[in-house]
Amino acid sequence: MKQALIIEDDPNIVGLLELHLRDQNFQVATAYLGEDGLRKARESRFDLIILDLMLPGMDGLEVCRRLRSEGASTPILMLTAKSEEIDKVLGLEIGADDYLTKPFSIREFIARAKALVRRAERSSPADGGHGQAVRLQYGPLSIDLDKRLVYQNEERVALSRKEFELLSLLASNPGKSYDRGKLLNLVWGYDFDGFEHTVNSHINRLRGKIEPDMSQPQYILTTWGMGYRFNEALANTRS
Repeated sequence: MKQALIIEDDPNIVGLLELHLRDQNFQVATAYLGEDGLRKARESRFDLIILDLMLPGMDGLEVCRRLRSEGASTPILMLTAKSEEIDKVLGLEIGADDYLTKPFSIREFIARAKALVRRAERSSPADGGHGQAVRLQYGPLSIDLDKRLVYQNEERVALSRKEFELLSLLASNPGKSYDRGKLLNLVWGYDFDGFEHTVNSHINRLRGKIEPDMSQPQYILTTWGMGYRFNEALANTRS
């Protein structure tokens, strides 16, 4: 049975979401405060976290930020109000996987929740373009596609789920350029119209973790006027 955690301070919304998630065979835990939700997320393994942004005390952005900084890769579905456009952007940039704007339909909520869980269960990169390869090796950079682990100079690099999916997608297709809209569609699974800069933020954080010199990237290159690609010149070092 799948495990879901709802972090939301409105008991009516909590009750509604809990009811419908249980109908989908989820076992559900709840928290009404950010601090309590963060503690529960740390203590147990969940397949999905539903996280409201406007929480008393520690808000949802801070909960998301802390979980991702600690290496948690559990899919996070944010709940936002229409007036929280900036928070939606920030939430996606710090590691949330999707968002829903209140009020929302239960049918859409269930569809998105199930889609996030399905995507998290996949062990291959976002577009499955790597064939049967399990490990990619580019010089000192090693990417284990099956275990979803990355090493640089034999030291493990902690990546968020989206950072790993971006890296595995690009590294599995060296030399192929992807525009930001395409990356949003492949990695996030939805067309986040107007959120292309979210890709830039994730690429910058990813570069900060794997590139020896951020000012002269060796792995993830910019295709000017389009988007990003993995350095095709490194294909000769691949093993």
